[in-house]
Formats: sequence, C-alpha cells, structure tokens
Amino acid sequence: MKEVEFNLLDEPWVRVLCPDCTVREVSLTDALLHAHEYKALAGELPTQDVAVLRLLLAVLHTVFSRVDAQGQGAPICAGAAPDLALERWESLWCLKRFPAQPIRDYLAAWHERFWLFHPERPFWQVPQAKIGTAYGAAKLNGEISESSNKLRMFAAYSGIGKSELSYAQAARWLLYVNGFDDTSAKPKGKGLPSTGAGWLGKLGLILAQGNTLFETLMLNLILLKDGEQPWPPPMPCWELPEARSAERTEIPQPDDPAAILTLQSRRLLLHREGEKVTGYTLLGGDFFARENAFCEQMTVWRATKATKNGPIVYLPKRHDPAKQFWREFSTVFLPGGGEKQPGIVRWIEELTHPGDEILDRKTLIRFQIAGVGYGDKDFFVTDTFSDSLTFHAALLDELGRAWRQKISEEIGRCEELAKAVGALAQNLDIAAGGAKSDAKKETAREQFYFRLDRPFRSWLRDIDPAWDAETAAGAVHRWRVTARQIAETLGRELVRQSGDAAFTGRPITVDRNKPTERKTYYSAPSVYNWFLSAVNKVYQE
Repeated sequence: MKEVEFNLLDEPWVRVLCPDCTVREVSLTDALLHAHEYKALAGELPTQDVAVLRLLLAVLHTVFSRVDAQGQGAPICAGAAPDLALERWESLWCLKRFPAQPIRDYLAAWHERFWLFHPERPFWQVPQAKIGTAYGAAKLNGEISESSNKLRMFAAYSGIGKSELSYAQAARWLLYVNGFDDTSAKPKGKGLPSTGAGWLGKLGLILAQGNTLFETLMLNLILLKDGEQPWPPPMPCWELPEARSAERTEIPQPDDPAAILTLQSRRLLLHREGEKVTGYTLLGGDFFARENAFCEQMTVWRATKATKNGPIVYLPKRHDPAKQFWREFSTVFLPGGGEKQPGIVRWIEELTHPGDEILDRKTLIRFQIAGVGYGDKDFFVTDTFSDSLTFHAALLDELGRAWRQKISEEIGRCEELAKAVGALAQNLDIAAGGAKSDAKKETAREQFYFRLDRPFRSWLRDIDPAWDAETAAGAVHRWRVTARQIAETLGRELVRQSGDAAFTGRPITVDRNKPTERKTYYSAPSVYNWFLSAVNKVYQE
C-alpha cells in the first residue's frame, strides 16, 4: 500500500443529496464549489453531517476572512468594522454560489495536509496515537459504535460490514468520532486529567438549514461573533506548524471559528488492510474549560453560578432527546433571566435586522438540533437524535419579540395541560387499585406531546409577525382550541380505557403519615372532573 493515499480534496467521500433525491459521494472541493447544486449533506447520521459541515465551514471561514469574493486580499479580523463582515457575507450570498478561484487557490496551497494516509501528517490524525486504545471498524462506524466486549443487538451492519470500512466511509466517521467519542478509552500516561466526551458530544448542537447545501453553509458562516464583532485571524488545525500529539492536552479556549470548528478532541490513527480500514487507535486529545466558551456558536447555553454570590457562568446545555425541539423554544429563542442565546441565532437575527436586512424577513428559517445520547458518565453511546423547527425569520428580530413571548406562553400552557393529562392517568390507575406510580403519568404525557407535535409545528410555521392585532389574536385563539381539544380527547380515551374497577373507585388516604386524615374517594368520574377543572384553569385569563 502507498504511504501517501486518498486526498480528501480530490477523492469522493462527502455524501450529498442531489435534487433528484439520489445520494452521491463527492470530494471536499466539489462539495464546496458545487454546493448550490446539492440539497444537503446526506451522511449516515445527522450527527455525522454536523461534523462534516463544520469542516466545510472551517475552510470557508479561513478563505473568506482573508480574501473577498473576487479573491483579492481583504482581511477581516478583530477590530474591523462589523459592516465589513456583513458586506463580505452579503456579496457571497448574492452570488448564490461560492466563487471557485479563491477556494481552489487556498486548497491547492494546503493540498498536502489533506491526505487521509500520510507517514507524518495524516489528515485529522497523528502517528503518535498508535499507542492508544485499539478499536475495530465496528467502533469507528457510528451507526454501530460497537466495542469489542459489548456486541450490539440488531446492528445496522453484519459480517464484513462490521469488520471493515471503505476509505470514504472511514473519512466521514473519523470526523464523527473526533467530535462525539465517548469516554471509554483509558489514558496511557499517568495522572492525566479526564477530557470527557468529544467536544461536539458536550454541546446542545444547533444550526440553521437552507434549501441547498450552499444556503446551509452560508447561514452557518458566522462572520461576527455573537452577531457583534469580527473574529481574530483563523487557524484551522491543518495550518498548525506541528500537529498537537500529546495525550490529553489542556489548551486555552480557541478564539477563532476555524480553530473551534477543527478542534482535535481525540488523537486518532486509522489502520488499514487491503485497501480497507479495519480499525483505529485512540488517545484523548485537546480540551479546555467549557465555562463561557463563547467561541462555540452552535450550542444552546445554560446559566449557573460557580459560587453563591459569584457571577453567572454559562455552560453548553445538552438537548434532552425525550423532548421535541419546540419545547425548548423559550430557552433558545427568547432568553431571559440570565440565559444566553446561541451564536447562530444571534447571527440570523443580525442578518434579518429591520432596515438593513440582508435576509428577507419573510424567509422561512429552519433550525436543526442534533446530538448523541450517552450512558453511565458518557462511557458509551446509547443513541443519536435530531429534530428541526421552521418559522418566519421575522420572529427573531425585535419586532417579533412580542410574538416570541406569546409562543413561549402557549408552550407553558401546553406544559400545564401535559401535567393535567399525566395526573389524570395516574389518578385513574389509583382508582383502579394501582399504587401511585409515575409510569402511567409519564406515558400519558408523552402521548399528549406526540399528538400535539405536528399541530404545534404547523401553527408556528404559519405565524407571520406582520399580522394585525385582530389576526394575531385569532391565531392564538385557534391554537388554544386545538390544544384543549387534544388534551380533552386524550382524557376521555384514558377514562374509557381505565376499566370497571376505576369507575367503581376506592377511598384513599392521601397522606399515609396522617392516618386520621379524611379519605378522598378516587373514581373515574371524580378524577375526570378534577382533570376538566385543571384544563379550565390553564386558559383562565
């Protein structure tokens, strides 16, 4: 086998979705230069697509922070006027495709750093990782993520599909493992700190999606940090004079987007036999303090205090895979009480700012979240998930703030309805002779949110902040009628399913620590009346 092989700039490995809904593999160069011809990335998992997207974004940040759309030297760096960055972005957006020559010139200059296999500088890898924990191809493949001592039941691959990967597959999963790796690998050195999961696995990832790959890349090409100030000069990992190779290295927080987008959370080295990748070795890589790491623009944040009287500290907030994305609406799009918006949301707000908007405020913006579920202190991967939400861009500006408040209030009412439905299910179970258990309650709540999901998404998508007061009030009223009908319909079904014993009912002492307390009679009719009363309270003005 050749020592130098499979250059990611020339070989097809990025999976893209074509307009005819077929999937094909293209080179990194092709993915950028023909992004306007592809609908989206189409990797094996949404989380893998995020990892590949961030690589493409790192190239774009590096190129277009240094040159303009014509390829002329015009650096944008910290201290420059924000308008310069916005003008650069608008010039690219109006082209409706990425200019070829600046990208070709840059990639040609760094061609040698993109070999997947290289004796000294393999892409996204270091030869020193050969002493690391050894894993097979089944662990590299994120659709399986199978270690050698714990086999996956009903895996997506079997036989030879588990034991080897093509170079193209391995390149995609290489990016994925770097970002989302679990904590199972043991350190080789003594006294080394824990790095935790890969950087992307620590985040509540959020990104904007367009109608083409070009639009998606552009919407996430955040040229102003938090929509306010230009970044310092970019330094992607392939431009470092020497690749970092020390195990579990604590570094300063990156201060430019290319650095954070190409963070090497793991030291990796692929192993191959007969033109196939059969496994890899791994060590812990670069890490830094997560507190106030605002260089990361693609995460949801949570506020906390390190000490009782100390300042507010922000940490990345992972998504709850059990919750629909719209239930996080308030946290993400209407921060308050010390919350901080994701950088990507602030950036879209800046692009749609009334008066000097670059994006049409009537544009439908789609935000996507993605993540990995871990078990037992992030020691292994349990699942991957993604979700998205679409609404008018105008909701994000100051004129849309009143509507965001209304939406947040309605989501709060949905939470109260869910509590009422859950309480009904639990009380019916008690009436039928069951013990007080949260299982029935949680199942009913999940069923309510499942039924509510599609109607809510449709209602949110249709909201136009330009509506007059009467139209807006009518839209809110129609939604309340819909939500109430869903709750009451489910409530009636739960009563019908509760059985004869529940209709007969039984007396219950609510607080067993007070045996003389008057007993409450639980029966299907009585608990249903409590439920209707709770629903009425939700919509009392």
